[in-house]
Amino acid sequence: MFAETLNLTQSKDSATLIKRMYIESYGCQMNFSDSEIVTSILEKEGYTNTNEIEHADLVLINTCSIREKAEQTTRKRLEYFNSIKNKKNKNMIVGVLGCMAERLKKRFLDEEKLVDLVVGPDSYRDLPLLLQQVNDGKKAINVFLSLEETYADIKPTRLMKNGVTAFVSITRGCDNMCSFCVVPFTRGRERSRNPKSIINECKDLLDNGYKEVTLLGQNVDSYLWYGGGAKKDFNKASKDQKESSINFAQLLEMIAKIDIKLRIRFSTSNPQDMSIEVIKIISKYKNICNYIHLPVQSGSSNILKLMNRGYSREDYINLIDQIKKEIPDCAISMDMITGFCSETEEDHQETLTLMDYVKYDYGYMFKYSERPNTTAEKKLTDNIPENIKQRRLTEIINKQSQHSLENMQKKVGKIYEVLIERTSKKSKEYFFGRTTHNSSVVFEKGDAKIGDYVMVKVENCTSATLFGKIISYEHTTS
Repeated sequence: MFAETLNLTQSKDSATLIKRMYIESYGCQMNFSDSEIVTSILEKEGYTNTNEIEHADLVLINTCSIREKAEQTTRKRLEYFNSIKNKKNKNMIVGVLGCMAERLKKRFLDEEKLVDLVVGPDSYRDLPLLLQQVNDGKKAINVFLSLEETYADIKPTRLMKNGVTAFVSITRGCDNMCSFCVVPFTRGRERSRNPKSIINECKDLLDNGYKEVTLLGQNVDSYLWYGGGAKKDFNKASKDQKESSINFAQLLEMIAKIDIKLRIRFSTSNPQDMSIEVIKIISKYKNICNYIHLPVQSGSSNILKLMNRGYSREDYINLIDQIKKEIPDCAISMDMITGFCSETEEDHQETLTLMDYVKYDYGYMFKYSERPNTTAEKKLTDNIPENIKQRRLTEIINKQSQHSLENMQKKVGKIYEVLIERTSKKSKEYFFGRTTHNSSVVFEKGDAKIGDYVMVKVENCTSATLFGKIISYEHTTS
C-alpha cells in the first residue's frame, strides 16, 4: 500500500479566518490523482495546506478498499483524527473520500460516528455543498456513482512537488467484474475521458516544465472514446461515432507525438484487453517507456476462471511472448494473489512456474482477503488456511526477489537514460531517478539538476535499486 500526506491552508483575504485543510491519500495512483482534483476544487473555496493536523479546519482521508489491511489502516487514522478533534479542535471537520467511503458510508456516519463527511469518488464536485451541510449541523454524504463523471474540465493541483512527473487520469471505473474485486462497486462503471482534454492537459504539463506523465485508469487498455458515455453504451453509438472512435493505442500515439521530450508511462493494464496494437505503439515511440504493469493474479487457469479474469494461463503466456517479440527489453511487473478460494498446491506450483517463465522485474504480492459484496464473497468459500496462504506468499516473494535481483544484475555495466526526479532520501549528495524500465537509480549529483535527463552508467545494484554515475548530461531520447 502506498501512503502520502497531502497538506492543504489558506486565507481568502486578511479580513477572513484562515481555512486550513489536511489530506492523506492511501492506495493506488488513482487515489493520489483524485486528491489533486479535490485540492483544486477546495482551493476555489478558500483552502490551502497545513502540516499541523491539530490546527486543520478540514481533515480528509482518501481511502482504498481493495484489501482488508488498507481498511484497517484507514480506520486507525480516522480514530487518531477524532482523538485530536475531541481533545484539541472541536470544530474540526473529518471526512472520508474515495472507495472506502462508498462501501462503508453508513457505518462511518451513523454507527461508529468516525466522520462528519462521506464523499465517493464521483462526487467531489459536491464538496463545497457538503461542507456547508456539515456547518449547518446536517449529515453530509454523497456516494452516487456516475456513468459520465471524468473531471475532464478540472485542472488538478499538482501535489507531487518535484515539478517533473505527473499523473493524468484517462478512465474511471471498471467493467471487468473480477470475482475478488470491489472496484466496480466502489468506483462504478467504466467511462473514458475526452481525448482532447487529455492531450491539452499533457501539453499544459509540458509547457510548465514537466518531463513525464503517467496515464492512469483501473484498466487503461480498455480506453474507448466515441463522444461520451460508458463503454457498455458503445453498441448504442451512431455509425459515425463508432468510425471516429479512439482506442488506447491511438490515444497513446497522440500523446507520444506531442513532444519527444515528454516521457510516457501508463498503469494499469488488464491482460484480456491489451492489444498487439498497443504493444507496437510502445515499440514505435522511444518516449513511451519500455515498461508494462501486467497483473496476472495467478498462474493457474483454474484459479483465473474462478477469479473471472477473462483469460487463461496460455492466453497470458501468449501475450507475454508478443510483448517480448516486439519489445525485447521490455520490463514487466505483476500483481499476484495467493490463497484464493479452492487454490490447490498444484495451482500454486503453476503460479511459481509462470513466474519462472516470465521472470518479472517487479511484483506486488498479496494473500487473498475476502472483500464484502464481491462475487467471491457471495458464491465462493475462502477455504485456504492462513498458515498455507502465508507459506505460499513467502515462496512467491522469495522467487520474485530472486528474479528482481537477476534482472537488475544484468543492467550492471550498461548505460541508461535517467530522468532525475528528486534528491535521494538517504543522502542529499545523490539524486534519484528512473530508467525507461521503471528501474530506480541512485547516483551522485554532479552538475545535474532535478528535471534533467542524464546518461548513467550502472556500477552496482540491489534487487530494488541501481547505483551508478553520470557519464553524460545530454538528452538522447530521439
